[in-house]
Amino acid sequence: MSESPELVPALFIGHGSPMNTLETNVFTQRWRELALMIDRPKAILALSAHWYVPATAVTSMENPRTIHDFSGFPRELSEFEYPVPGSPALATRIAEILSTRDVIQDDTQWGLDHGTWSVLAQMYPEAEIPVVQLSLNSTFSAAEHLEVGKALHALRREGVLILCSGNVVHHLGMLDRSQHDGVYDWALQFDAEAQRLMTSNPAAMPQIVDHPEWLKAAPTPEHFIPLLYLAGVAIESGVSSEVVVEGGTMGSLTMTSFIVK
Repeated sequence: MSESPELVPALFIGHGSPMNTLETNVFTQRWRELALMIDRPKAILALSAHWYVPATAVTSMENPRTIHDFSGFPRELSEFEYPVPGSPALATRIAEILSTRDVIQDDTQWGLDHGTWSVLAQMYPEAEIPVVQLSLNSTFSAAEHLEVGKALHALRREGVLILCSGNVVHHLGMLDRSQHDGVYDWALQFDAEAQRLMTSNPAAMPQIVDHPEWLKAAPTPEHFIPLLYLAGVAIESGVSSEVVVEGGTMGSLTMTSFIVK
């Protein structure tokens, strides 16, 4: 891929409910604003909480399918399609960058899950920019996720937007649907620490597992892990990240989002 003279920003988006695909709210409005702030990328690499498997795999198909990896939502969401092209060339480039690891080029099995398309449907509704998705390897330590993020930084010079999609605080078992825009105190405390580290010392992000609210904030780690990739990008870029979205919903879900410029 040809070099771009400027670094394309990288993002961590707190994606929340898949209904954000269809809704207009304070979070989705901000996602659309972010897309307008960023020069149109040549391609997008997405790292979603919802592809968490014991392997490193990258989608390499020409036309990735829209995966509806949820249940209990309106038919309109289950029938939603994001018919974006893929990019076998970008998949090959990612495998080259991560050549010290065993990378599976997946041209048949996966596609784009809602952690990716729920955000991109708001940011780039025309579905014209090629998208490749990289799995989160469940066998990796926090430090290994960080190292992969550092390696992926090279793509920013090649016109690729790195989109990390998860949630800083994600505890579905403690959701209180009566709290439309309320967040528990413990969730705010944990989220504040994540913001502090990402904006001052991203190299220290793996230490957040020692925070007293870690097990509440991330009873399973897959929604937090994408933030480690953005921390890696920030480290390799020599800059900290900036908070671009704050807030949360239903008590135990924060929608905090970050950018590395």
